[in-house]
Amino acid sequence: MKFGGTSVGKPERMYQVADLITRDNESKIVVLSALSGTTNALVGIGDALAKNSKEDAKTQIDKLEAHYHSFIAELVKTPAALAKAKAIVGEHFEFLNIITKISFNEALNKDILAQGELLSTKLFSTYLEEKGIDHYLLPALDFMSIDANDEPQLSAIKTKLSQLLKNHSDKKMFITQGYICRNSKGEVDNLKRGGSDYTASLIAAAIKATVCEIWTDIDGMHNNDPRIVKKTVAIEQLSFDEAAELAYFGAKILHPTCIWPAQHENVPVKLLNTMQPDAAGTVIRDEAGSEGVKAIAAKDGIIAIKIKSSRMLLAYGFLRKIFEVFEKYRTPIDMITTSEVAVSVTIDTDVNLAAIVKELEPFGTIEVDKNQTIVSIVGNKIGSSADVLSKLFDTLKPVPVSMVSYGGSPHNISLLVADQYKIQTLQLLNSGLFGLE
Repeated sequence: MKFGGTSVGKPERMYQVADLITRDNESKIVVLSALSGTTNALVGIGDALAKNSKEDAKTQIDKLEAHYHSFIAELVKTPAALAKAKAIVGEHFEFLNIITKISFNEALNKDILAQGELLSTKLFSTYLEEKGIDHYLLPALDFMSIDANDEPQLSAIKTKLSQLLKNHSDKKMFITQGYICRNSKGEVDNLKRGGSDYTASLIAAAIKATVCEIWTDIDGMHNNDPRIVKKTVAIEQLSFDEAAELAYFGAKILHPTCIWPAQHENVPVKLLNTMQPDAAGTVIRDEAGSEGVKAIAAKDGIIAIKIKSSRMLLAYGFLRKIFEVFEKYRTPIDMITTSEVAVSVTIDTDVNLAAIVKELEPFGTIEVDKNQTIVSIVGNKIGSSADVLSKLFDTLKPVPVSMVSYGGSPHNISLLVADQYKIQTLQLLNSGLFGLE
């Protein structure tokens, strides 16, 4: 069971989580994120230290510490629990204050970012202790690891975690940290943003759990973005492949990396709502459950790169050379379309854009379009459904679509539009494909 930042962000939310994890007697591992707002605050502290703005960092540390002191004052009631909670907060903020006095580096920054999950789990454990709820606090840094390419080491995680669970076989409930891990050098590191979902999925795969539950503040995956479109509905069931497409192409409720480990060991994933625990939510498993269009997702911040070259005509190895440029700069491609004289690709980062463009220039004329959005229409077997295509393009007549990716997956049709058309596109599709105004 994984609970995100909003699910543990207030003392009353932690009480809710405690109720949810004790509703049955099944053995479980509970993964917690940092309290909402904490990771952003820690990023701000790291940024200030990187600029050598130590006073600014100190101000931010003091503000965050004050927040935690008011949090624990509400969280626990007995003098013993409050003393323990104060000691936990004191220890972690003493560490942050020490860091302001030494030279800053990237490894230290990773240590700073780890404090949020360490705090949330230790404080939650203190509350459970006060309530007499039997559990064991399982340090993620003892079993969660990534290799030199920042990829999780599933077999090593499985071995270490199995041993730890065996050492505490008298316990039925374990609390652990999401997001944080150790890297190939043994240093504290993390699974990047959204990494708590990844942690939960990796743990579920490692122990072959009966289910991996991701608890957030929305009742499952919706058919469209509820922040943009007025009327949306929760999807009852998705296949792993459909969910992976939606997560990758912008559905914020689920981290894209979360699907692979669960799919690898065929562990169903449930997306559930902490605020409405009895809502059905969404289940993700091997079977799609039904055919047809299920959901739309949008991924912002896309850059389109077009390589035009008359020499490309029937040129052997041309595409391979282009892809090698992106591989060299470790930049994934989202969409690709080709014609006899041009190749268009999209990427979602401008980190190495200038270097990529420079290396592509010998192949032809390069055009770069920033501020683009990929809109993905996802569902079971929609690639072979003629009426979906006709409905799609009839619906989007008012919108200039610059790229279409179709046929690469039986579950996905992706379109590229300029950012300014994103809201209109999502609203039109909600009406045209789902009949929801």
